Parts: sequence; C-alpha cells; structure tokens
Amino acid sequence: MVLKLDPGSRLVVATHNPGKARELAQILENRFELVTAGELGLPEPDETEQTFVGNALLKARAAAQASGLVALADDSGLSVTALEGQPGVYSARWAGPARDFDIAMRKVEERLEEAETRDASAWFSCALAVAWPDGPAVVVEGRVDGTLTFPRRGDRGFGYDPIFIPEGFAETFGEMDPTAKDRMSHRARAFEKLKAALL
Repeated sequence: MVLKLDPGSRLVVATHNPGKARELAQILENRFELVTAGELGLPEPDETEQTFVGNALLKARAAAQASGLVALADDSGLSVTALEGQPGVYSARWAGPARDFDIAMRKVEERLEEAETRDASAWFSCALAVAWPDGPAVVVEGRVDGTLTFPRRGDRGFGYDPIFIPEGFAETFGEMDPTAKDRMSHRARAFEKLKAALL
C-alpha cells in the first residue's frame, strides 16, 4: 500500500491546543483542509507512552478512528540536559491542568537552581504521526538544540518558547518572527521528513 497525502485532503489535527493547531497549519503551507480534534469534540486520549513517537502515534490513531478522517498528531516537548531530559514527554503536564506554561517555565528554572548547574543546554523534540482510519500510520521525528534563558523573553509562540534560544540565534522562540521559527523549528524539521515520506 502506497501511503500518500493529496493536497486539499481533509485532515483532522489531533490537538485541543489552538497555538499548536495554528503552527501546524502554517508548517503544512495550507495544503490541506484542517479541522481540529477540539472542533470535532473528540476526546483527548491519555498519553500513556514513554516517548514522543509513541504518544504521537497514539493520538493520531485515536483521532483517525474517532473521526473517520486521516489524522495528523504531534507530540513535542522540551528536554533539559541537566535535568536528565526532563520534562520531556511530561512537558505539557508540568504546566498543570490549566496548561499554564508560566508555571512550567518557573518549574524548569527552580529545578535547574536546585541542581546547582551552569549547564543550560536543552532541546525541543517533535514527533509527527499521520494515521489512516483503516490502520496504517507514518511517524517521523525532528529536533532542535539550544540553551535556556531566564527570565522569559518574548510573547510570541507558546509553551516553553520564551525561555529557549535555538543554536546559532540570539532570540528566543518567543521573540522570533513566527515565519523564521517555522523554517527551522523541531516541527519544521519533522515536517520536512514527513513531506519526503508522504507528499
């Protein structure tokens, strides 16, 4: 079976996060008609996997089966070297039930202070999964390395963007022009691989 996505196809984006949905729409270059899991009233599955790839697949398969549409899901997060890769797959959970990333960013800062380390290196990972309602799926992963900075800088982007400076840049993702970020982010890198596989 050849797995391909035709431009103009209707895809369900397996997210209830408007910021993530907007970013995925931009990265997908408006090639598809997108509807979110939130708009369709689909339940959010429990993210029970221990890897970004596992969680992305789980979310894509759940959305595809519930909607009958081809589904795109991403699982992404921040991993901090000095915190042994935390928060990692728990990145959203560190923000609490209200998804308040000010809380999550403070938590990262506090944990680094407790670790008494000067190592501010970190990386963002993104796994993108596409699942068809009848079973097949494709998953790819992208990563961007950088360093953390405190206090937070910038109010663009979402999540941990205001404390992350990508390698080779002076601005945080929170300060960066969204178009520039979309060209080199972990999601953009994952999408380049997905395009090569499916488009």
